[in-house]
Amino acid sequence: MSFLTIATTGKYEEIIKKSRFICHLAPVESESAAKEFIDQVISDNPKANHNCYAYLVGDTDQIQRASDNGEPSGTAGVPILEVLKKNQLHNVVAVVTRYFGGIKLGAGGLIRAYSGTTASAIETIGIVELVDFQMLGITIEYSQLDSLIYFLNTQSIVIKNTDYESQVTVTIAVSISEQENIINELMDLLSGKLSIAKGTIQPVALPYKKGN
Repeated sequence: MSFLTIATTGKYEEIIKKSRFICHLAPVESESAAKEFIDQVISDNPKANHNCYAYLVGDTDQIQRASDNGEPSGTAGVPILEVLKKNQLHNVVAVVTRYFGGIKLGAGGLIRAYSGTTASAIETIGIVELVDFQMLGITIEYSQLDSLIYFLNTQSIVIKNTDYESQVTVTIAVSISEQENIINELMDLLSGKLSIAKGTIQPVALPYKKGN
């Protein structure tokens, strides 16, 4: 399984006709985490005129919420939500804080401001693809370690951990679709003189660019 989400918690700010718009973004794994993030942003901005938000949570985005927080109906929360959807993001919350600058933007202007600030925040902070990787524990003799490390580095395989005991156990993360090929290559490389234990399946964040 794989899906797109925000690379990290972050924010983006811009001034639109003297109003200050700040988009706060965060990856979340539950609706309660999304609500906690929203509450924190509101707490951090007690003098803001509006804290409008949207979030998508769940394997199929089964939880979707949006709030205009006092802006005219349909001008803030839904436009934020639509930007999240357009970027195919999952398990993410966005809060756009507005400090009113004295110039009214009108419905169209508000929609453009809230959606545009959210889109810019996503582009600035970045998107990652979370891909399920299989953890493999490779146990070998110390004399084999240099050959193993060289192979893993040349294949850009992620090393998660190394345990040094009577033998060495190197835990690596490999994509599920490639695991059998990698196991076979390791068996050939080390002439079968190794043991491989399959561990847990964990999500790994990979850089993502539109058009991938």
